Amino acid sequence: MTATLLFSFLFAITILTLTPGFDTALVLRTAAAQGWRRGSATALGINLGCLVWGVAVGYGLGALLLASEMAYNLLKWAGAAYLLWLGVRLLLNPRTQPQEEAPNETAPQSYLSCFNRGLFGNLLNPKMGVFYVTFLPQFIPPGASVPLWCSLLALMHIAIGLLWNAILIGGSHYFAAHLRRPAVLKVMDRLTGMVFIGFAAKLALSRR
Repeated sequence: MTATLLFSFLFAITILTLTPGFDTALVLRTAAAQGWRRGSATALGINLGCLVWGVAVGYGLGALLLASEMAYNLLKWAGAAYLLWLGVRLLLNPRTQPQEEAPNETAPQSYLSCFNRGLFGNLLNPKMGVFYVTFLPQFIPPGASVPLWCSLLALMHIAIGLLWNAILIGGSHYFAAHLRRPAVLKVMDRLTGMVFIGFAAKLALSRR
């Protein structure tokens, strides 16, 4: 029974991971504009956020978000504001050169900044908590430790996520010469900015 549950979870979470969303857009944009190393740092931040949510849900935070309108809304509006800020910055200040090559523009973002952007983009999305608390329990065997299994399932989600991120980053690296043209960078930043603003609006208007 346990093996069946694990295989079912792997199948379901793989399909969900491959569905385009904010995380995919963030990793792709960072890898294309700033290189695969910073793209990898962003992906690691996102996946650490998944682990934090998995552990938190195992210990009851997800249930709190599901039960408390105020807690859910506070986190929802904080996340929407963060995504809006990221989107507006990209719209108003699109890049015309890769950061590591730009002589007079702002200094390249540090790996820690890229990591934090991925981490907080994930942590400030309460729908992750609600998703885990509604999705994970169906794959936990009867009588098993909920915190342990939530953490295990989150780690499996992270493994799939890291593999998918590696494919995305590898693809962006393969097409780097085309993606780093000034005109392409500017268009890509503005399109990504609009996508982030769209996700901010979607999050702000969402209900549990």
